[in-house]
This record gives sequence, structure tokens and C-alpha cells, in this order.
Amino acid sequence: MKRVSVLMGGYSKEREVSLASGANCAAALQEAGYEVHTLDVRGDIREVIDRLLAQKPDVVFNALHGRFGEDGNFQGLLNLLKLPYTHSGVMASAMAMDKPVAKRIFAANGVRCPEGIQLTKAEILKGDPLPRPYVVKPSNEGSSVGVYIIKQGDNANPFAGIDWPFGDHVLCERYIPGRELTVGVMGDKAMAVTELRPKSGFYDYKNKYTDGMTEHLCPAPLPKHVYDAAMQMAQTAYRSLGCRGVARADFRFDDSKPNGHAIEGLYLLEINTQPGMTALSLVPEQARHLGISYPELVSWMVEHAAWDE
Repeated sequence: MKRVSVLMGGYSKEREVSLASGANCAAALQEAGYEVHTLDVRGDIREVIDRLLAQKPDVVFNALHGRFGEDGNFQGLLNLLKLPYTHSGVMASAMAMDKPVAKRIFAANGVRCPEGIQLTKAEILKGDPLPRPYVVKPSNEGSSVGVYIIKQGDNANPFAGIDWPFGDHVLCERYIPGRELTVGVMGDKAMAVTELRPKSGFYDYKNKYTDGMTEHLCPAPLPKHVYDAAMQMAQTAYRSLGCRGVARADFRFDDSKPNGHAIEGLYLLEINTQPGMTALSLVPEQARHLGISYPELVSWMVEHAAWDE
């Protein structure tokens, strides 16, 4: 029987989501027959490592989200410890979390992304860097943390009334109107396309993690060629970063123009190398659509765990 340590919690702004993901994964792994131990990643990192090694895991299930747990840092520690872990390795994790870097790699591989530019907060305050509406977001956060849409008629200062504890650098992107889509990728194969319809606003942190705030349509009601294009773009993005295990690609689809069914309106926003595993999460939902139970999904992730040799 494999002994699995589930890492959860962490130091990022997604700590509570990670705790929920970790608890769900631990319960499912126990149901699947693994010996499971959980580890709340908090406090001094040396203590965390000591607690992890004391559990003597065969595999580490990384249910951390956001910075430090998802950006290659903890993956590097696990590589040094020669412990196989779920999800992507150091380089893919780091590149996916660094949105400007990821966008350049996607573009080089023919994946369409919204036009954008990385600036300092001071540069943006000198004047709008893009025509409104545009999006400002941190360069290296996940779960739509710190994402804001700057609209016509908003305060001339795009940061007025905004809490911005994300450092000096800001990614600004052209706002893409239309529909919110997401595609899970499992072992280099796209799973399904889900359309997300928030009851208000866009698919932000609150709408992602509050029950009843967003309608999930899986499979998404799209023309077949658009559906297939989203699946293909997700696979290309996954491969271009060198991801492994399970990941999720997020899209906007602008169908507002006369040729609204054209794939030219489909834009990749980002790829998430450690997607949520909560009761409201999208990858488990897509797995169910494919006939894969939650215990089967997390078991597959454990059996495909690796470390960067």
C-alpha cells in the first residue's frame, strides 16, 4: 500500500481553497485504498520538511495553490528530497505562474492570447496603457486573485479603491468580452470544455468558490469547431510549458461579432498547473463527465507522480 502525504494550506492568498482541496483529496485517496497523511504547510519551512519526512511518504500529493506551492518553489524542495509529487515540475510550474513569460511561450507556439504588456504600477498611473476596457492582474497569482477590469467611466486612477498587495509589477491585457470557458488536461489529453456563467460580474475568486454563484455547463454549448479548437489550444499550451499530470486552461470566447462562431474569437488567458479540487472545482466535474470518479482521478494523479531527476 502506497503511503501518500497530502500537502495543503500554504502561505498564499489561496490558503483556504487549498485546505478544502487537500481535505477532499485525502478523503478520496483513503477511499481508494492508500495510506494517507495530511500536512498543513505553515510556519517555518524547515519544520514543514521535518514533518513531511517523518511521514515517510512514497508519493506527495501537492494540493497547494498559489505562490510558493504552485510556482516551482515547493517542487524544487521535493526534487531535492527525491520525492515524487503530483502535477507539474519546477520549470512548468514557474513558467505557468509567471503570466508574462507564459504568454510569450504560448504565442511562440501559435496559441492566441489577449494582447498585453507588463508595467509598473507607477507607469500605469501616468495614463491608461491600453484603451478601456482593459484588465489589470498580478503577474504571478492564481485563482483570479487581484484581477480587475478597468472600464469606461471608472476613476481615472485605475487603482482607486483597489487593494493591491501584489508588488510593483502589473500585467495589463485587452479585455475580451464574451463567454468564459475552461478545459482540463489530464496526461496531455484535453478532458472537456466547460462554460462558466457567473450570476454577476466575471468569474473572479468569489464566483469561483461560492456555491450557487456560477452556473457550470459541461459540455459547453459551443459550435463543434470552437469546442474542438479550445481542446486543441489547451493541449498545445500544456505541452508548450512541459506540464505533466493534471492542469486546466482558461479561455475567453468573443462571440459578439457577426462571425461570432469563428475561432478567431477564442483567447487563452492562462494555464493553471494545480487546479482546484474542491466540491465546486472544474477538473473533478469534467472527470465525472468522462465517467471518472473522484477517487479514480486522484488515484491516477498519484500513480503518475514524478520528480525532476
